Amino acid sequence: MSAVPQIKIPATYMRGGTSKGVFFRVEDLPVAAQKAGKARDALLLRVIGSPDPYAKQIDGMGAATSSTSKTVLLSKSNRADHDVDYLFGQVSIDKPFVDWSGNCGNLTAAVGSFAISNGLVEASKIPQNGICTVRIWQANIEKTIIAHVPVTNGQVQETGDFELDGVTFPAAEVQIEFLDPAADEDGDGGAMFPTGNLVDTLEVPNVGSLSVTLINAGIPTIFVNAQDIGYTGTELQSAINSDKEALARFELIRAHGALKMGLIKDLSEAATRQHTPKVAFVAPAAGYTTSSGKVLQASDMDLLVRALSMGQLHHAMMGTAAVAIGTAAAIPGTLVNLAAGGGERQAVRFGHPSGTLRVGAEAEQVNGQWTVKKAIMSRSARVLMEGWVRIPGDSF
Repeated sequence: MSAVPQIKIPATYMRGGTSKGVFFRVEDLPVAAQKAGKARDALLLRVIGSPDPYAKQIDGMGAATSSTSKTVLLSKSNRADHDVDYLFGQVSIDKPFVDWSGNCGNLTAAVGSFAISNGLVEASKIPQNGICTVRIWQANIEKTIIAHVPVTNGQVQETGDFELDGVTFPAAEVQIEFLDPAADEDGDGGAMFPTGNLVDTLEVPNVGSLSVTLINAGIPTIFVNAQDIGYTGTELQSAINSDKEALARFELIRAHGALKMGLIKDLSEAATRQHTPKVAFVAPAAGYTTSSGKVLQASDMDLLVRALSMGQLHHAMMGTAAVAIGTAAAIPGTLVNLAAGGGERQAVRFGHPSGTLRVGAEAEQVNGQWTVKKAIMSRSARVLMEGWVRIPGDSF
């Protein structure tokens, strides 16, 4: 048998928000993988350790959850008024594909830090001490994101006292602004509500008729009332992810919602785009004990939200889904807004399995259509490891 040597590729393993991923500069990838196509996908699959029928990703950098099976490709931007181009790839754990259909809001928090530290931001823009504003072009959805990254002594400041529920240790706060986050499937800024309604009736075989809010903001998301599907909104991961029948029902809801939103043309397409849309269920505020054992009261939040990513209940909340939550909460009449108590609001604090998160959004009606100028939230990021990742030379 012939032995193929491994190749090594410069890479950085980073935490951003409540996610982790492998970050690359596009120019550091092998030439064949610097553009979209089979070679790039095959390389990233091998880096992460997918597809893995054991669903453990032992032979790669992934950690067998949707939050940790992620890759980021970055390059210096040639686009006016932008510093860096950011492309996100959600790697399937047990299937041979990379989903490029949406952004990762959590890893967005690490993009600015990486860009500064890896020469993708002009040195003249980086203060010796203060906040460096990094303008990011999110290539998956063709939207602008602004990251406000703290800098100390000319270097990215990663340590600090900002606490983020779902992350064990405190770190430096990074404020993220998602500009004009509503977008259609092609990122062309289509209708925030693809059906034109704040609330729709979604017919799902073997589930029933559900009231849903279908929204494109941050990431396409399907919101449903928790009580309509037999939940309270206080559930933790074990209550959902150990129930195969429940997961199958959520996938049915997701597939039929994707069809109604116009994201797919046939139900069969849903299986090959697991990253979008997301499914989330909402409920009025109530007390519960988080996954870390912290006891929360109803007064600690405005509403409850639980969301699924890549077929599993998320341990906290996806950053892009938080944008959808904040946007929907700001628009009177959506299921999210009603669960929060209704009325006009520019920010909400919602309870998720790991704790609470505050997100703000500026929404307004223009010519009878709802638009959102920006959504804002705080996250943190940290380099975990940097150097080279190795894969067999015949992997792509």
